[in-house]
Amino acid sequence: MIYLLRHGETIWNTLGRFQGQKDSPLTERGIEQAEQMAKLLKKEMAGSEQSFQLHVSPLGRTQETAARIERVSPLAARPESRLMEVTVGSWDGMTKFEINNEFPGMLDGSDAFDSYFKSPDGESFDVAGARAEDWIAGIQGPTVAISHGLFGRLVRGVYAGLSKREMLELPVPQDRFFRLCDGEFNLVGASADTISGVVA
Repeated sequence: MIYLLRHGETIWNTLGRFQGQKDSPLTERGIEQAEQMAKLLKKEMAGSEQSFQLHVSPLGRTQETAARIERVSPLAARPESRLMEVTVGSWDGMTKFEINNEFPGMLDGSDAFDSYFKSPDGESFDVAGARAEDWIAGIQGPTVAISHGLFGRLVRGVYAGLSKREMLELPVPQDRFFRLCDGEFNLVGASADTISGVVA
């Protein structure tokens, strides 16, 4: 059993910057989202006799989110570098407008999903996917993980055996999280539109 969370909204999220492995702090809304997920997680784990580990990407935005989780749940965070966001190399921290100015033509033909892997010195899809697979393979017992938007897509996709395109089109909410169990994933905290199974 894995509960997979994404960090709350950051300043760079609102500006449309590729964060990668650089960082920016949570916005006020991001803090509220983290606190909402903390309450959802506490409710989800209530009555469970299982002991959960808490794996957290070492980047600041995930650590900020983890701090809100730890305030309401008896979990102690353990930094896990394999959960870090996919880096786009020299594009980390840049907007698409800035990339088009400094690296003309590099984003030609890309869309909202595959543009992450167009960077000349960024992490490739295969390398990032192998990192996700390695982390999943090493899980021992029930785990709560706090990661990132793009990398969270890869974790869910690898776990459920999705194609590259299916992975990259997965939703990345910041106020709810996913339960991964028996080769499937389900959105926790959803209304009637629960996202589950292999394609979301």
